[in-house]
This record gives sequence, C-alpha cells and structure tokens, in this order.
Amino acid sequence: MKLGVNIDHIATIRQIRDAQEPEPAFAAIIAETAGANSIVAHLREDRRHINDRDVTILREVVRSRFNLEMSIAKDIVNIACAIKPDQATLVPEKRREVTTEGGLDVAAGFNKIKDIVRKLVDAGIEVSLFIDPQKRQIDFSKKTGAKVIELHTGRYAGAKSKKQADKYFAELTAATSYASVLGLTVNAGHGLDYYNVSRVAGIKKIEELNIGYSIVCRAAIVGIAAAVKEMKALI
Repeated sequence: MKLGVNIDHIATIRQIRDAQEPEPAFAAIIAETAGANSIVAHLREDRRHINDRDVTILREVVRSRFNLEMSIAKDIVNIACAIKPDQATLVPEKRREVTTEGGLDVAAGFNKIKDIVRKLVDAGIEVSLFIDPQKRQIDFSKKTGAKVIELHTGRYAGAKSKKQADKYFAELTAATSYASVLGLTVNAGHGLDYYNVSRVAGIKKIEELNIGYSIVCRAAIVGIAAAVKEMKALI
C-alpha cells in the first residue's frame, strides 16, 4: 500500500503568522526520505495555505510523485498545465469550508469535467477524480477519460458509532471492487488517522492512501520523519 503525504497544513502553520516558515518543500523532502510515495498539496483558489510559489518549488524538489489537488477553476487548471505535476486530483471546493466536505459531483458537471480531464491529459498529467463511493459517480468518472479515482473516506472516518463505521466501510469496499472491475486505479483519503486507517488499508485493490492532517498533527509531537514512518507501518 502506497502513502501520499499531504503537506497543506505545514503551510497553514506558516500562514497563521504570515511568515516565511515552516517551508512546505522541506517537509516534502523529509516525508519522502521517511518513505512517502507521493507528496500532495492543494492549491486552493483563496490560497489559504499552499500558494503559487509552493507548487512551483514542489514541482522542482519532489522526487517521488507530486500530486496537485485542485478545483476545476480555469486559472487553477492553467497553473497545473504550466507546472505539470505528475498527477492532478480534481476536488470540489467551497470558500467557507474548513476542509473538503465531499466528493466531486462528476455526474452533474460531466461535460466541463471531461473537458478539463482532456486538457490535463494532453499536457501530460495523470488525472484523478476525488469522488464519493457511489456507482453513479464511478461510472461518470470512467466516462471522463480519467484513469484514477480517489474515494472520499470522510464519512467512514467521521462515523459516530461502530454501526455507522461498518456501513461506510462496506460502501468503500463495494466501490473499490466496482471501480477496479471497470479498470480504474483506486486511491482513497480524507479524515484518515492513526486509529482508523488500518481497516481501510486492508481493502484489496486500493493502491494508495492520501493522508495529511493527522500526519502533520503527529509530526508536531514526534517530527515529520517519525510521523510518516508510523503511518507507513500501519498501512
């Protein structure tokens, strides 16, 4: 199982003081050294954490895979085509949300999303669509031409009871199996931490888990390298 480490909240710490540190690129290098298989960063339209300078530097220093999370806004798509990350993950984005609240509605925005997928692919960028674990969304994702999906694990991670967790885990398992049959590469992420990740890591056919907030929180106590190694051991 591969681990993608999202470094957004390294930048969040920096932005709290409108300062020059900590430097997200340094965190990326340490995470890779500790075993991260990819580095993830979300360039939001409001630049609340990761900014344009960050993604430019990350494109230069990341030696594993650079996965740029992004909205479907035209200016963000143009930036992606210019810097050419290894992978672009299209996600929904709302200005007032604290974190991404759900999957991209590929069915509702199919024509626009399909055009963006084609533009990114033509630029030599692999495209992943961050979606809820639903057959309808998987079917439309396949039709866009994207080769990868990332299943939103937020409902499983935020479950308030074992019954809820079991229900949402079953949804993830079924969605992974269905998408795999269609020939899609399946990744997963959102809300996963050191306590709930092992179960999801056990789902066959999930290739990579993308995790950020919990690793950065753990890193505040034990350091980035140790935090990444601990998560790698769990998955």
